[in-house]
Amino acid sequence: MYVSPIAATLVFLVIAGCCLAFWKGGEAERAGAGVILANLVLFWIADLVQPTASSGVFGLVVDGLTAVGLLILVLRYASLWLGGVMLLYALKFALHAFYIVTAREPDLLHAVINNVDFMGVVFCLVIGTLVAWRKRRLAAAITTTS
Repeated sequence: MYVSPIAATLVFLVIAGCCLAFWKGGEAERAGAGVILANLVLFWIADLVQPTASSGVFGLVVDGLTAVGLLILVLRYASLWLGGVMLLYALKFALHAFYIVTAREPDLLHAVINNVDFMGVVFCLVIGTLVAWRKRRLAAAITTTS
């Protein structure tokens, strides 16, 4: 199975961002990383079973389940980074819906928009993790000096 260097780099960045969230993030960031990793694993399984599955209705369903999981986290934690992720998932839905309704086959434009959008999701996760980590460090410094 051929994997492009760009796709391999993107997968590495997703896994690295989620590992950072598990290592240094708060409760919301860890849960968000779990949902994002579950999304990645479901797409890997789908692509092993049928290589075009992730770009059709299956992709829409998996992204929908991921968005519902993240929406639950938004309602529980009300974090700014989760709000950004929800906006990015709205873009993913629009992309999937456009290609399904117009009966277009996934092309380079679809791949680029989908990958940039997903990297935006991971970027929001990393920013949220760094903010949570910084808040914990500042709180620890304040309690130490008091």
